[in-house]
Amino acid sequence: MKTFVDAFRFMADNPHLLLEKTGEHLELSGAALGIALVLALPLGLWLGHLHRGLFLAAGVSNVGRALPSLVLIAFGLTIFGVGFWNNTAALVVLAIPPILTNAYFAIDTCDRDVVDAARGMGMTGMQVLLRVELPLGLPFVLAGIRVASIFVIATATIAAVAGGGGLGQIIVNQASYGLSGVVAASLCVSVLAFAAAGILTLVRRTASPSHESLT
Repeated sequence: MKTFVDAFRFMADNPHLLLEKTGEHLELSGAALGIALVLALPLGLWLGHLHRGLFLAAGVSNVGRALPSLVLIAFGLTIFGVGFWNNTAALVVLAIPPILTNAYFAIDTCDRDVVDAARGMGMTGMQVLLRVELPLGLPFVLAGIRVASIFVIATATIAAVAGGGGLGQIIVNQASYGLSGVVAASLCVSVLAFAAAGILTLVRRTASPSHESLT
């Protein structure tokens, strides 16, 4: 209990430090998630629409789960060096599997009767994807983004070992900030992860097919 009390006291005494490191943490996490979305989401949606690429989607998911974060960061050191982009690249690799896999299965498993009816109405392939399949599969797509967000925010804490900054810089530097600083930074990371999960869960519920119009 004393440790948690000291952690809250550390927060009160060092608000500017925690705000600065939280900003760095969000910048790193946001950049990685944004790049992963640009790379994985369109590919997953299109492959699901074509009903092809199951092996790719499953393979990417399995590889992403098997790769240790520290190994990715260490590998990135040889390409990007120490700093922001090395850590961003590693986090992108970790974020892609849940986004790609969920996007693929969200579209691939859509009700075929509804899709066939849309095609019978004369919709093009792109119209079917954007106006029928995507609204139906959006909750599942958002679930993948939620998983990726939580994973990236939590894993970004180890970015400090390769000069990535963020709240991890406090967590891995107990000698300078003490145990109270480590716990305080860890609590901040937890709050960020829970906030991201909560926001995306609300968005997912709002995007439920029962609230969507397919016209």
